[in-house]
Amino acid sequence: MGSHPENLPSPTTPAGREGLEAVLARPDRAVVALDFDGTLADIVPDPEQARAHPGTVEALAALAPKVAAVAVITGRPADVAVRFGGFAGVPGLEHLVVLGHYGAERWDAVTGAVHAPAPHPGVTAVRAELPSLLEKSGVGDGAWIEEKGQAVAVHTRRAEDPQAAFEALRAPLGELAARHGLIVEPGRLVLELRPPGMDKGVALARLVAELDAESVIYAGDDLGDLAAFAAVEKLRTGGADGIPGLLVCSGSTEVPELAARADLSVPGPASVVEFLAALAERL
Repeated sequence: MGSHPENLPSPTTPAGREGLEAVLARPDRAVVALDFDGTLADIVPDPEQARAHPGTVEALAALAPKVAAVAVITGRPADVAVRFGGFAGVPGLEHLVVLGHYGAERWDAVTGAVHAPAPHPGVTAVRAELPSLLEKSGVGDGAWIEEKGQAVAVHTRRAEDPQAAFEALRAPLGELAARHGLIVEPGRLVLELRPPGMDKGVALARLVAELDAESVIYAGDDLGDLAAFAAVEKLRTGGADGIPGLLVCSGSTEVPELAARADLSVPGPASVVEFLAALAERL
């Protein structure tokens, strides 16, 4: 047991306190799942420059050996999250799993291999049409395209009026996605076009079932994390077979919908890392 249990913040809801107590009671049956951007890594204007917050790897390496699994669930390709996180070849991270593209891809630290499906044909078609659509949209040069392999994203953070550009693109991108069998996942000044059928909630529920976990923690910061929050809420309401869980919101003022459903809100990635380190110390 760690010598500074007071460093572990207390959830503000009864369900959250029950979830944390369950993790502390039997950590070897707990899954700790985390979003990457905005949760383990600070949001930056260029997503290619995103890196795990200092101390992230150390906190995860201290925590992972004590729990059933630590999972990073992200919209990014799995190998990109591994590279930007610095997760490969780290002693102590053998229990780490990275579920990329909302769970469509999987990287296991034990093998270092990525398992991924064939790209959806709609992504290729959308990628070809996007440049002309953006040119006709009138949002200017501020909107730009991020290639994500299994998906493609349009960012408006660099636009003169980022929120106005975001709103102007929602309908045309929705129509483009629907025409090619894709869905649009909105985020913080980003609209991602990707195949349907997989989200962070599905990915998390599958991992919990695979490991026969008895408790779960999930931390996220954006609209894409609502599906994972919903999955934990569903697990918690399973009656006698329910699984206690703790929901953590990173950046409590950024996405009110997420903060309203969280059991614990922290200011951002630095505080998430502090929470993970304190949790590891307690176990």
